[in-house]
Amino acid sequence: MSERPSRIWKDLTPELRHSAAAAFWLDDGSNDGALQQAEAIMAIAKRLNFRPKSAQALPEERRARLLAQMPDVSDAVATRALIAYHFQAQRPLMSAFLDALGVTHENGLITAESVAPPEGRAIDEAAGHVRQTFPDADVRLYLRTLKALDSETWVNVS
Repeated sequence: MSERPSRIWKDLTPELRHSAAAAFWLDDGSNDGALQQAEAIMAIAKRLNFRPKSAQALPEERRARLLAQMPDVSDAVATRALIAYHFQAQRPLMSAFLDALGVTHENGLITAESVAPPEGRAIDEAAGHVRQTFPDADVRLYLRTLKALDSETWVNVS
């Protein structure tokens, strides 16, 4: 069974969780993003004993801090935060990894309808290649996120 996004969220350093939370609130507001943001607003309101409307009115930076302080969030909120963080802060890493694997992408976003699961050896080699340029912790987080969000395609991530 694959690791849950909420477990990854819980394992993030406070600084990284804050970066992911800030990216979460900057998300484009797609239907899914809006749903997770509403869920996060409800959790923040409950935590502060606020009405949801009052929590929604908080400045974005304060909402980011409050969300980052919550070690337990739903898989849906954690998923959206991890995706937003990677697309906001880790596009060069994502692009380098996908290039090294030979996966077609547009600035880190996989463009193919489906991707055959890469072999474990190819994943390890691609990860080793990007570790020459990017911090190991960032590469590990990206690989954990890939596997948690699409365990079928990334089944061979170790």
